[in-house]
Amino acid sequence: MIRIYGIRERLDPIKSALSDVINQCLVEALAFPANKRAHRFFPMEKADFFYPEGRSDAYTVIEIALMTGRSTQAKKALIHLLFSKIESELGIAPVDVEITLFESPPENWGFRGMTGDEAKLDYRIDV
Repeated sequence: MIRIYGIRERLDPIKSALSDVINQCLVEALAFPANKRAHRFFPMEKADFFYPEGRSDAYTVIEIALMTGRSTQAKKALIHLLFSKIESELGIAPVDVEITLFESPPENWGFRGMTGDEAKLDYRIDV
């Protein structure tokens, strides 16, 4: 589950492309299935989106919820890949991107009528 926040005028025109980049990075860094995309965009009015000094209106916040199990190496690879691909494919400088990974155990997830620890996943989380 991924939440993306940004200023409406900057985020709306790139939503589809940014979703594609994020999905590509998850597939590459975490061996995540390409068809498991669950992205939620939160375009905000400029008056409602405060960000640190030294950032531009392109400032974008990406929050990624994961089941625990990924290695530190895999999570760092994902973060670095996101910075790189967002810059090269969308022209947003790394200083304007904030990424946070939130992890919780599989038993704290609920989908398809069961908890994550009961589900038979078609991908590995221990990468």
